[in-house]
Amino acid sequence: MFIEKVIPRFSETDALGHINNTVLPVWFEAARVPIFKFFTPDLNPHDWKLIIAKIEVSFVWELFYGHEITIKTSVDHIGTSSFVLKQEAFQHDKCCAIGKVVMVRYNFAERAKQALSTEEKAALEKHMA
Repeated sequence: MFIEKVIPRFSETDALGHINNTVLPVWFEAARVPIFKFFTPDLNPHDWKLIIAKIEVSFVWELFYGHEITIKTSVDHIGTSSFVLKQEAFQHDKCCAIGKVVMVRYNFAERAKQALSTEEKAALEKHMA
């Protein structure tokens, strides 16, 4: 499991004083960087190997400005050419949002999915939930 800390910015709040719903997918993406490095260690976008097939976020509780957020990322499932990550956002030790993202190993030159390598699967398996 990977753990990232986020300090909400004032600009990420909505008119009700909560963290805006559009912010969670951005935070979840930032917390996926350690996973991205399994595929592109230098994070060079010209050598990128992943695409998103599906993303969903369930909002369980309110998140507020001024209090640290902890994002936990784990691998939920590994397939032949794709994998599913589960991400959770916690504030004050309470789970406030749960995200799932389906990532696909992709060959941009061929414009086609590509099987995960043995090494990639092994790296992902170390972080299974």
